[in-house]
Amino acid sequence: MKELWEIFLAFFIPGIVGYGGGPASIPLVEHEVVKNYGFMTTTEFGEVLALANALPGPIATKMAGYIGYQVGGVAGSTVALIATIVPSLIAIIALLGLLNKFKDSPKVKQMTAYVRPTIAVLLGALAFQFFNSSYASAGVIQTIFLSVVTFILLERFNVPPAFVVAGALVYGAVFLS
Repeated sequence: MKELWEIFLAFFIPGIVGYGGGPASIPLVEHEVVKNYGFMTTTEFGEVLALANALPGPIATKMAGYIGYQVGGVAGSTVALIATIVPSLIAIIALLGLLNKFKDSPKVKQMTAYVRPTIAVLLGALAFQFFNSSYASAGVIQTIFLSVVTFILLERFNVPPAFVVAGALVYGAVFLS
């Protein structure tokens, strides 16, 4: 029962404070799952994130379902999914009238503009942690190679991120296992 409560908290807290949707809550989930509760390592979390990015649908629920299942089986998966969905559901129901009333307010737009850089810094810090983790496990040559190829595919050839992630997973399975 304690384990299910920890799973719930690990996904409920990021759901409450993760303003901006799934991508904004990724660093928060990583903190809870890796550092706070120790359900997995940073490397394992990176693999779950890569898998979740490669599949269609909301990233937060895919990660919650997988991590919850790894930690607590079907019950853990169910609890993690509920914990991920409930904060948004409560907020939408409670704030629907206010959102409609103030959707064009300059203050709301300004608040959103202030939050975006914070999210960018959190995602940058997470990317740096993944880079360090990759460097430690795969080596400098593999890490630089994958980083450069990924950058070129995304920026120069506009390859969809899901295909880049899938290609990196295949590369890792063939050359790094």
